[in-house]
Amino acid sequence: MKAATIYSLAAELGISGSTVSRAFSRPDLVKDDVRERILATAAARGYAPNRAARGLATGRTGLIGLVVLDITNPFFPPLVRSIEHAAAGIDASVLLVDAAAVGPEDPGLVQRLSPQVDGLIVASSRLPTADLKAAIGATPAVLVNRTAAGLSSVVCDNSEALRGAADHLVELGHRRLVLLRGPAASWAAQRRTAAIRTWAKLAPADVQVFELGPFEAVFESGRDAVPDILESGATGILAFDDFMACGVIAGLAERGIAVPADRSIVGCDDVLLARTLTPPLTTVTAPFEDLGRHAVELLGEVIARGPRPANVKVAGSLTVRGSTAPVR
Repeated sequence: MKAATIYSLAAELGISGSTVSRAFSRPDLVKDDVRERILATAAARGYAPNRAARGLATGRTGLIGLVVLDITNPFFPPLVRSIEHAAAGIDASVLLVDAAAVGPEDPGLVQRLSPQVDGLIVASSRLPTADLKAAIGATPAVLVNRTAAGLSSVVCDNSEALRGAADHLVELGHRRLVLLRGPAASWAAQRRTAAIRTWAKLAPADVQVFELGPFEAVFESGRDAVPDILESGATGILAFDDFMACGVIAGLAERGIAVPADRSIVGCDDVLLARTLTPPLTTVTAPFEDLGRHAVELLGEVIARGPRPANVKVAGSLTVRGSTAPVR
């Protein structure tokens, strides 16, 4: 008889794999009646938590390889934490590799990591699809914040929230908006740009949307973009991410221009910086816990059942704080 796994129990009970996992790792987060059903079914099927780890690791290392684009980017620490938390729930460990340390365009990094782990989570890779798939090879893998034909992925779909951010600026009276585009090779940047362009086609006739970039997703990009922002005459700014938005705020302050009194700005991702700025940043909040949980669950399925390309989308949401205000 085939050994029970988190996923077979979940299918039998009609619940998610993460709920089964939490019944063992964080029972306080599971309703009493649901937890009792899970434990009873697990006992009847001879399931124990260590079997989940063996199922994920396929009896080999018990390691998940996690490749991030640049650990110094504030987007990645909360993502790493969420993946580690989800992995701990099934007694797996995470081997973290920072692609920036060896060059984010180096496919050899993934190739060297693959033999050491039982599966890979690759976050925000900018490798061309053919190079990425060749580097992954036969290793079970899930992409985060990136899609590629034939590979499973978990992405944050910010399209609706970004359109909401643009609506928010217009509702505050801003009629000249500027979009600071992210890196040209970034899947997320392409999607965010597309969302705003779609919104702009349906915007009120008196609203103008300018674009600047592409820029690298770093603080300096935002600060260096300030002269062009001012030249555009835009009073509402949509930055690719929070890090870039921080740079814009700094560059404006250097010129005696206040946020939100003189300019309003919206970021994206809702990293720690967004909440600690003065003023705190209006931004699109990424559901990091959901991204990590789905990535680990999906990787477990790929390892257990073989490649079955699936794309999981989790939605971002607009969080309004102090960096946006009515136009003066």
